[in-house]
Parts: sequence; C-alpha cells; structure tokens
Amino acid sequence: MSIEKHDLHHEFPEFSEEIRELKMNDAHFAKLFAEYHDCDHEINRIEQGVETPSDEYTQQLKLKRLTLKDELYIYLKKQSALTS
Repeated sequence: MSIEKHDLHHEFPEFSEEIRELKMNDAHFAKLFAEYHDCDHEINRIEQGVETPSDEYTQQLKLKRLTLKDELYIYLKKQSALTS
C-alpha cells in the first residue's frame, strides 16, 4: 500500500519559494512548519504500522495536521500577495 505524501512541498508546490523563504526568515512560520512536519511524520509512521495508537489519538493527530495545514496555507497566501 502506498502512503500518500502530505509534506508542505507536495501539498502546495505553487508556494515552494515562499515556503523556503519563510522557513529561513520567519520564526513563527518555521515553528508552525516544524510542528506540521512532526505531526505528518507521526501519522506516516502510524499508517505504515510502525506505531499503533488508538483510533481516537490518530483522528486527533489528523485533525491537528489539517488545522496546521490551513493556518500555513493562509500564511503562504498572505506572503504570496505581499511579494506579487
């Protein structure tokens, strides 16, 4: 079974440059990015069967990833508008 990639570069390829720039120059974005990456990594380990937490925990983790992704998307859209 193939595991779908959810890292930000795959989710938002149109914002690759903004992601790189913000990771290096914006501490808040870098923190959110790291938190998203850690959450996504943990979900990947669960989906691969490396970890076996409860379904409730897994759903909470997926909701957290989605919330972070939404917040990061808004951040990227604002940055893109500023540089356009």
